[in-house]
Amino acid sequence: MKPVVSAFNAWSCIVVSVFAIVILSIIGALFRSEHHAVVGSTEDPPDGKAVAGTVFSAVIVYVIFLVFCSLQAFLHMRQSARGAITLS
Repeated sequence: MKPVVSAFNAWSCIVVSVFAIVILSIIGALFRSEHHAVVGSTEDPPDGKAVAGTVFSAVIVYVIFLVFCSLQAFLHMRQSARGAITLS
């Protein structure tokens, strides 16, 4: 199997995905617990649990990105370990 994206793009995607998973998980947990920092104002959403569900669905999307990009990085490492010559 050949990689679809470059090694740089794969590793960048891994870093961004891990960062997004951590940050969005914290934000989702704050909304789920209806913390006063995110639902305490009159302009904030009234249903924190519904917002948390949406945020956690974004976390699932980033987990899928992480799995795909990790596979791409693995393919690049396996390809370079075999001594394949790349023309870039």
